[in-house]
Amino acid sequence: MFSKILIANRGEIACRVAATARRLGIRTVAVYSDVDAHARHVAACDEAWRLGPAAARESYLRADLILDIAKRSGAQAIHPGYGFLSENEEFARTVEQAGLVFIGPPADAIAAMGSKSAAKALMERAGVPLVPGYHGEDQDPALLAREAARIGFPVLIKASAGGGGKGMRIVERPELFDAMLASCKREAAGAFGNDAVLVERYVTRPRHIEIQVFADRHGHCVHLFERDCSVQRRHQKVLEEAPAPGMTEARRPAMGEAAVAAARAVGYVGAGTVEFIAEQSGRFYFMEMNTRLQVEHPVTEMITGFDLVEWQLRVAAGEPLPAAQSSLRIRGHAIEARVYAENPDRNFLPSIGTLRHLRTPAATAFTHQAEGCAGRDEPAPVRIDSGVREGDTITPFYDPMIAKLIVWGHDRDQALARMARALAAFEVVGPATNVAFLSRLIGCESFARADLDTGLIERERETLLPAPAKPPLLARAIAAAAVLAGEADEAAAGERASGRRDPRNLRDGWRAAGRLSRTMPFEAAGGPCPVEVEYAPLGWTVRDGDEAICIAGLRWSPAERRLRGLASERAFEAGAVLDDETLHLFTADGPLTLGYAPPLAHVGEEGADESRLTAPMPGKVIALMTEPGAKVSRGQPLLVMEAMKMEHTISAPADGEVAAIRYAVGEQVAEGAQLVDFVPRD
Repeated sequence: MFSKILIANRGEIACRVAATARRLGIRTVAVYSDVDAHARHVAACDEAWRLGPAAARESYLRADLILDIAKRSGAQAIHPGYGFLSENEEFARTVEQAGLVFIGPPADAIAAMGSKSAAKALMERAGVPLVPGYHGEDQDPALLAREAARIGFPVLIKASAGGGGKGMRIVERPELFDAMLASCKREAAGAFGNDAVLVERYVTRPRHIEIQVFADRHGHCVHLFERDCSVQRRHQKVLEEAPAPGMTEARRPAMGEAAVAAARAVGYVGAGTVEFIAEQSGRFYFMEMNTRLQVEHPVTEMITGFDLVEWQLRVAAGEPLPAAQSSLRIRGHAIEARVYAENPDRNFLPSIGTLRHLRTPAATAFTHQAEGCAGRDEPAPVRIDSGVREGDTITPFYDPMIAKLIVWGHDRDQALARMARALAAFEVVGPATNVAFLSRLIGCESFARADLDTGLIERERETLLPAPAKPPLLARAIAAAAVLAGEADEAAAGERASGRRDPRNLRDGWRAAGRLSRTMPFEAAGGPCPVEVEYAPLGWTVRDGDEAICIAGLRWSPAERRLRGLASERAFEAGAVLDDETLHLFTADGPLTLGYAPPLAHVGEEGADESRLTAPMPGKVIALMTEPGAKVSRGQPLLVMEAMKMEHTISAPADGEVAAIRYAVGEQVAEGAQLVDFVPRD
């Protein structure tokens, strides 16, 4: 076995490989770009070396730099992860020529599967079923149009050297073919430097099912069953699960044997995935082979009990496969959700920004089966593979994945229930995320009953991407409770700092003229959604028109950012983070984002004396913009205070003179504290 390896990647896959290497006693070398100098994968490895600037072409795609670092660090092998150089045949060949071990398939195998057209010709000779189509080298547009007519519309035009949905078009009618072909070729040339395409029959309501294969250098090759990856957006996977729902005991070995035949046809070694397109009837066709470890490999690990990265390391070191086909078993059901920094409401455009708050569901370390038959140990119910931490930044340079959330259950229903709970416990503040979208996807009827195909998201668009609506009063009542809890904390801090207790800070809202009533001006994507809050001795009543909810028993943990209490005698718990003028609420019903900008005037009191300028809420004075004796005009800023991470400018209510300023910069003030003595001009 190796004593030191270099991981030529970043993010969660680099962390994932490092974890297995550490367990096996193998030292690891990380590489990083300038923007990743303090990234999680750097901390996860035993040593780290700089590659270059942030752009991938100047760092993670620099094979020469990676090889130089491998030699200087004393690494014996290079694990490419996935993406970047993982399926680059020249890189694999150069690694081998340098006397190092490439932890992946032979360069010739990568080359054989690198072209979709060549791979399909090879699979046809190996007896692997193919979708009816044209995979030839002649790219004459007239010939391609004739082949499309022979296959029968609708057809799929696909870039021969492509992936990730680029250079792919569905053509419904003959008269659209020429324009779609030209568009596809332009996109393929721009993305891959190769405009060659293939043309296939378009399978209506297709399922995307892939088989995990593994081969060693001793002639052994096995499959570790299937994964269903049908739920996709823009031809990219969103949810993956294993085993595939509806897979029959007759079809599973047939697909497995076809995948093994595909691997043997190219002299494969290591981990690979053979991808199939399947009709609803169950008939399946070879699509392509990914010559690397897949993003979704954890669901296979969960149902088999084996650590596939460990298998990669052992095979690359020359050991035989850890298990034979006859000893492999499926246990339970696993589902993976990809949590991305992206905006589903804007066609899933990536989102960038700092992860100012990141809380994930409780996870247990992955349990693996080191030897023998899998199935003796029950896996962890929740697993999280992530390459980021709170405070890290999602940049525009790389894939915007935050984490892979993987759950296991004894059956699919239990796995679905666990996934729903886990997503509800996933809290992110900073960039936009797809967490709420994933929750709706897991809960939608089509997915729940396993009515799967690659068009599911578009088919269920109205359910999965609903129009903005006014949040229910319960959610807004909990949001109001979060604001009240934050104000109480600020008030307590102010009183401790000043040594003075202000009776107006009491939670019962006592005032000389009666109890306090105030409006909280919340806003949601659907527009303004304010609530009225009435203070009472034992809590608050939150109203919207004739509807009311009573909040009581409020407990707030600032360190955990957790809120607990009763809403009309119903217990609730929620995460709450006020970020600038946005309140992020995380409840069992999912995340909710509300705008919240409290009024600058003292809340709940009309006709306030213009000679008294008071704090609208507990906070700290952070800037003075005038001095005693100064003559000021109406609206002129006098001082700035900070409350609940927001700045509030206190301005002159009229033309007049500043008689006194009662607090210095840095001092805490309680709600209602007089800040400035002001004399209005007659």
